Amino acid sequence: MPYPPATLADPDHPGPPARTFGDGPLSRAAALVHTLLTVEALLLFASSPGIVGLFLLGADASNLPLVALCLLPVGPALSAALYALEHRGRDLADLHPARTFWRGWRLNAVAVLEIWVPLSVWLTVVAFTLTHFALTGLPGWWALLLAGIGAGSLLWGAHALVLASLFTFRARDTARLAAYFLLRHGRATLAAGSLLALAAGLTVLLTEALPALLAAPLLLSLLHSSRPVITETAKDFTA
Repeated sequence: MPYPPATLADPDHPGPPARTFGDGPLSRAAALVHTLLTVEALLLFASSPGIVGLFLLGADASNLPLVALCLLPVGPALSAALYALEHRGRDLADLHPARTFWRGWRLNAVAVLEIWVPLSVWLTVVAFTLTHFALTGLPGWWALLLAGIGAGSLLWGAHALVLASLFTFRARDTARLAAYFLLRHGRATLAAGSLLALAAGLTVLLTEALPALLAAPLLLSLLHSSRPVITETAKDFTA
């Protein structure tokens, strides 16, 4: 049986590019799963000193200052996870999530702690006051006000964590930008609030370990919802 004659490719109308290993949808999905699992494991490892301390503490309001102390390693770990997820590779044949995670930890640990420590102290004061509110003698509406301030502080902290993880600013500039974006990008703020509410709900209704085990997917969702904040910061506030 004769073969059809060979023809030269038309340089003006090239055919579809050949697909290489690692750029198909299944490969991209596998790369994402691999990155999420690796980042989750490293996040838990980097937070382990604080996590162990939390499990050893009793569920007593008097332990709130110790809880804040145990949460100190969590800030840099969350920042490193955000950095690794933002800079994750899409090619299954070229993935280095562990290397990226530790690079983010080294780059951002100090800057994140400059935000994380004051926020933790402030939230501890708010939580301690609310749990001992009957002793303050203040009217009931003060409790609602404090709860609202605490919620707003958490939302501000979510924006500040993203900014400190992906950009290099002075701590006071990160704080100002985070406050600016609270209302500037209300949808991003509401999305961050939804994720915080989800984590709190999982903790209360099921177990406090579940948000920790789902931290990587939750952080990926935070990055996705914070995309307008990230884009505007890169465009208008960086050289």
